[in-house]
Amino acid sequence: MHHKKESKHSDELTFHDLGLDAPILNVLNRLQFKTPTPIQAQAIPDGLKGEDIIGVAQTGTGKTLAFSLPTIQRLIHHGGRGLILLPTRELALQVEESLHKIAGSFGIRTAMIIGGAPMGRQKQELKKNPHIIIGTPGRIINHIQEKSIQLNDVRILVLDEADRMLDMGFAPQIRKILKVIPKERQTMLFSATMPDNIVKMATEHMKRPTHVEVAPQGTTAERVDQELYIVARNQKKHLLSQLLKENPGTVVVFSRTKYGAKKICRDVNKMGHSAAEIHSNRSLNQRKQALEGFKKGKYRILVATDIAARGIDVKAVSLVINYDVPEYAEDYVHRIGRTGRAGREGRAVTFIMPSQTDKLRKIERLIEQKIQSKKLPEGLPEAEHEAPKAQRSRQGNRTTFRRRKKR
Repeated sequence: MHHKKESKHSDELTFHDLGLDAPILNVLNRLQFKTPTPIQAQAIPDGLKGEDIIGVAQTGTGKTLAFSLPTIQRLIHHGGRGLILLPTRELALQVEESLHKIAGSFGIRTAMIIGGAPMGRQKQELKKNPHIIIGTPGRIINHIQEKSIQLNDVRILVLDEADRMLDMGFAPQIRKILKVIPKERQTMLFSATMPDNIVKMATEHMKRPTHVEVAPQGTTAERVDQELYIVARNQKKHLLSQLLKENPGTVVVFSRTKYGAKKICRDVNKMGHSAAEIHSNRSLNQRKQALEGFKKGKYRILVATDIAARGIDVKAVSLVINYDVPEYAEDYVHRIGRTGRAGREGRAVTFIMPSQTDKLRKIERLIEQKIQSKKLPEGLPEAEHEAPKAQRSRQGNRTTFRRRKKR
């Protein structure tokens, strides 16, 4: 299906070695981009030749430039339009911001077509005939249905965070989009993992793609110290409080649910820390303000759900706390990848309840290492041991029955 790309080590290369035009190199120089990351060094030369690419890379490895630079240069040379699909609004905002820094110098206009933003304003942007459309699949489909988007001249398609898009149920929308864009195009697909459904999609919709990979699937950040605490539900908040007191740096706290994230954020603010929340119940503007406030230091702590895990691209996160164990082992990798970035040391702490050891085993199998178990600090309330799930359910049913009888 594909051939694997071998290349010189990226440390030996500069952007001048990759086939980029002088005007683009001047902009990169002005923006202080000197040495390509491994994914950029491998993907850019083939991207510039118009080849299809499958890139296996985590968020934070520099893949936005790996697909943006070939897209910009090829659109300058050959015309047409670029379409970049991403799973979340946060990722779309960040890609648009990164792209605009370079594309703006060449008069290349971009439009961001994402859920949570007014359709009317997006229609106005699309009428200006943008060269590159950055969007989430659901909202792109809305515009296709309303005939307010033109995709018959798409020459370059980028599917970023493809595994996350499929996890979030976007497969039907992606298939519909693939039907309305030209078959004769360049496709660049980037994914942190390579499950069967991604391989199938690549086989059906790409022409013998080049395969570039910068870290094995399931690889966790090398510079991250990983620890866990076996903790009862009623002890979690108190343990969180102690960890936040001990760690003065920036912290991302992950919750399994959006309701949990809201409660944790409220609790953390009551503890006297500055915290903001990011989850699907927040409006686009609220999520943008939370992320910007976190980046600029207005909030020291960001509370997030997995939907936002890959959209958080902040270089100096000193600690990630998994308040809840992630539903899927792969999400553990993405969560802890928020710390230990850009050559810095990082730390990740996971709260595991006694009933969740099976999830811990799955994570350890995936990352191929044991996570260090730490002794609980003193001063926590005594653990309240929960009844097994089935027993709790029966107790709940009996309580409901008694209440009904009293009525």
